[in-house]
Amino acid sequence: VQLQASGGGSVPVGGSLTLSCAASGSISNLDTMSWYRQVPGNSRELVASMTANYPPYIDLSVKGRFTISRDNAKNGVLLQMNSLRPEDTATYYCNAHVQGRYHWGQGTLVTVSS
Repeated sequence: VQLQASGGGSVPVGGSLTLSCAASGSISNLDTMSWYRQVPGNSRELVASMTANYPPYIDLSVKGRFTISRDNAKNGVLLQMNSLRPEDTATYYCNAHVQGRYHWGQGTLVTVSS
């Protein structure tokens, strides 16, 4: 499984970005796909997750501002981020849980400036 994340960038406070994760290899829309983020010196934290037939998980810190959805064209997931705050600044990573194994994409940096 290969994951390719894109869409990061620099935005002002209150701005929006959409992150995209394209997946290839042995992955289906039944597998769990997630977005994590990490700030230097901190551990990676789960932001949002999707599993078929279950409601999506959205962390409380971003609930109401971030939305995760499937991108069927890229066999992956999107993360729509609105009302961005300085504390959302981080490197965002796409993750897929396939047949008991976790796969990671490269990170994409999001910087929110006040």
